[in-house]
Amino acid sequence: MTSDRFRKFKFAAVAAAGALVLAACSGPQGDQPASSGTAGAAQPPSGGSLRVAVVTHGSAGDAFWNVVKNGAEAAGKQLGAQVDYKSDGDPGAQAKLIDNAVAQKVDGLVVSMANPDALQTSIENAVKAGIPVVTINSGEARSAQFGAIAHVGQSETIAGEGAGQRLKAAGKTKLLCVIHEAGNIGQNQRCDGAKTTFGNVQTLQVDINNPTDAQSRIKGAVQADPAVDAVLALNSQVAAGAVQAIKGAGSKAQVATFDLNSDVVAAIKSGDVLFAVDQQQYEQGYLPIVFLKLYKENANTVGGGRPVLTGPGFVDKTNVDTIAPYTEKGTR
Repeated sequence: MTSDRFRKFKFAAVAAAGALVLAACSGPQGDQPASSGTAGAAQPPSGGSLRVAVVTHGSAGDAFWNVVKNGAEAAGKQLGAQVDYKSDGDPGAQAKLIDNAVAQKVDGLVVSMANPDALQTSIENAVKAGIPVVTINSGEARSAQFGAIAHVGQSETIAGEGAGQRLKAAGKTKLLCVIHEAGNIGQNQRCDGAKTTFGNVQTLQVDINNPTDAQSRIKGAVQADPAVDAVLALNSQVAAGAVQAIKGAGSKAQVATFDLNSDVVAAIKSGDVLFAVDQQQYEQGYLPIVFLKLYKENANTVGGGRPVLTGPGFVDKTNVDTIAPYTEKGTR
């Protein structure tokens, strides 16, 4: 897809998403959130009669997935939907969470698919049970095949291509792309995309659950090959370790990363991180709740079989001051 065609497609997708948000707020009227009632009475986190289960592969407390959760719960409160967010990084355990949601006969299901094969049966069973599914974040290529009504996220390949282009334009010549989660197809797609536009790319496998070892492996890799002058992290936590690894190795390599948090924002301001690829994960939580409400109340669908793109956007020194307050707020 040419860059002009991609920009037009992305603009159309974002415009459609914005229109749908407005429609959800002023269009078909569902149950509104319950009033506060008796003082001190327990209230569901997102009130309302539309029950949506959000099941992701993110770890509890992960900064990235907390923003997704914030988006989903904010949409639930605004649209009168009860949102139940659960996550598990183990594909088998994630599949069980989906099965449990189906057994509870929820009205809608939102699922991230880092490992589509492990989730296929569970998602297809949800569809067979008449539960509309929206996939988010990863697994874009399998979403329609499994019966989902929409996918919300960024194209990992296009995002990787954009990162590679920026690093090449910065004058870098050899890139180390750090994969931190084995079996996550999206991470391989990011590195493969970077290879397409950058050229000289090698990958390094680390374990995000062992940050000390991950940092040590990155340090060893740049020490072993002084020609490496750029490191692309695929996660904000890994980026922080990469910055320390490069400093410890005495290397002049520059770090870039996928995803934002307050540490990455600070590192961009200080010059330790060149840029961050921002997939605007708040939208990945928020928009599916809008889409499911419209589907249940007005039989609306979006995307026409193609994903609703939330990225890639890029945050660097030119716009970091604008974005920074939203990272502190938990919406970017």
